Amino acid sequence: MKRSIDDHAERFSAVAEEYDEQQDSDEYAACASMVIDAADPGPEETVLDLGTGTGAIALALAGDAGTVIGRDISEGMLAEARRKAEAAGHENVSFGEGRFREPNVDTEVDVVVSNFAMHHLADDEKRAAIEAIAALAPRRFVLGDVMLSAPIPEGEEQYAPEVDDPAAVGVLVEALTDAGFTVSDVTLVSDQYGVLVADR
Repeated sequence: MKRSIDDHAERFSAVAEEYDEQQDSDEYAACASMVIDAADPGPEETVLDLGTGTGAIALALAGDAGTVIGRDISEGMLAEARRKAEAAGHENVSFGEGRFREPNVDTEVDVVVSNFAMHHLADDEKRAAIEAIAALAPRRFVLGDVMLSAPIPEGEEQYAPEVDDPAAVGVLVEALTDAGFTVSDVTLVSDQYGVLVADR
């Protein structure tokens, strides 16, 4: 990880109120839509959204799932997520502090989702995070993120190399497989963005 967890938390807390307005790229929207569609929770199922940010994915799934749990490291982002949940009247969604490797949940989880958050971890940290997710024994894990399917020339990155550390698609697929998942779908939005669906 290029920055500490506390550094990332502070950075996101500082932009929490404007964050949603900044996520206006076609690639981001495409990934978010695919994550929501692929999660496909049942009405009695519990969804865990890791790196929930302002809760966009969690809130989009609230109407279909029984319970949605959002976890993030940034209190500013969590405050914004809680505000949005209250405004929307979603009573089956809760938000709290949690990390990929320490998700801080004490209930069974059926589906885990994460959108544009795991790329802040180094590859070995991503592997540890995926192992922690597997330990929760969800039936499905859906990951939308910055992921590289080809070498990216310097200066053509659509992410911030000084703070982001995206993995190659193959690295993520291997980590998921090693953790006991079967990768059932790989959708590449571009050579820098994609969505992986992993089932058990």
